[in-house]
Amino acid sequence: MSVFISGANGYIAKHIIGDLLDQNYKVIGTVRSQTKLENLEKQFDNNPNLTLEIVEDICKPVAFDNAIKKHCEDIKYVLHNASPFFFDTTDYVTDLLNPALYGTRGILESIKKYGSTTVERVVITSSFAAVFDYVKKDDDTCKINEESWNPDTWESCQTDNAPRAYCGSKKFAEQAAWEFLKANKDNVKFKLSTVNPDNVFGPQKFDADVSPKLNTSCELINQVIHTPADAQFDPTSGYGGFVDVRDVAKAHLLAFQNENTINQRLIMHNGKFCSQDIADVLNEDFSCLKGKIPVGKPHTGALYNSPRGVVVDNSKTKQILGFKFIDLTKSIYDTAAQILKTEGRL
Repeated sequence: MSVFISGANGYIAKHIIGDLLDQNYKVIGTVRSQTKLENLEKQFDNNPNLTLEIVEDICKPVAFDNAIKKHCEDIKYVLHNASPFFFDTTDYVTDLLNPALYGTRGILESIKKYGSTTVERVVITSSFAAVFDYVKKDDDTCKINEESWNPDTWESCQTDNAPRAYCGSKKFAEQAAWEFLKANKDNVKFKLSTVNPDNVFGPQKFDADVSPKLNTSCELINQVIHTPADAQFDPTSGYGGFVDVRDVAKAHLLAFQNENTINQRLIMHNGKFCSQDIADVLNEDFSCLKGKIPVGKPHTGALYNSPRGVVVDNSKTKQILGFKFIDLTKSIYDTAAQILKTEGRL
């Protein structure tokens, strides 16, 4: 039986696919174009256990129909990873809200039509954004856990900025999945889980994916690497929570392999960070960067001080998953080392 994964060429998805292939699963992935299909096949060395299909626009109601219908007899697990994650837009509905919501509804409808008797588990890649209150992100009296929900409405998440709209998009997409399952409990057999990662650090699956501008979370590290020592630097910027991409990938597999994950939201969070923490690791661990990047105010970040802002309790998630998460220092180090090696500086 096969694992179907949407958005197969994404940062997290490539790590998931690598883990799936290492565990001898057959994988059916979707990408948006023939070029992306060919590039991904090449990166995975034309692995015979990896089959790719093109889904150009996940907003279309029947976007996933052909791919799931074609492979319906083989698909046992579905991982829905495709969803936009960027902030360079002012058209929040078109670029963020609709793709997240309609993509989730669409793939579940396709499963209902063509995989209702074969698909046993569905895992939605949601986000920490669906859990926390964007307005209260710096409020240390605010406490959240696996039961918490972002309180934004469709309207309120569009009044501020792109990050808030993104947070709303993940909430509405995840809610749509739980509502679909409730409304179709007699029409489908699958059990649902969600994986809700915070800012995701860690190396790209392939060195070739290191580019001048990286995915939204890793770009926070990339920016510090490329900030001149004498440039203006705010050591408190970028404050938030993190998790390593390799742990997120591992959680996706356990989310369909483990019976204890059924009907669970898995909050992937392993502490707080800010730009100062990134600068500390880079300055202390990479001699090639000393004197070339900002020093800031060493040891004033979250690594050496009590974290501020919203209090996260994901002890339930960690107990269910049963493995130790990668720490911030290693996650920053491995991300930076790959970038510097690719640039020929390490």
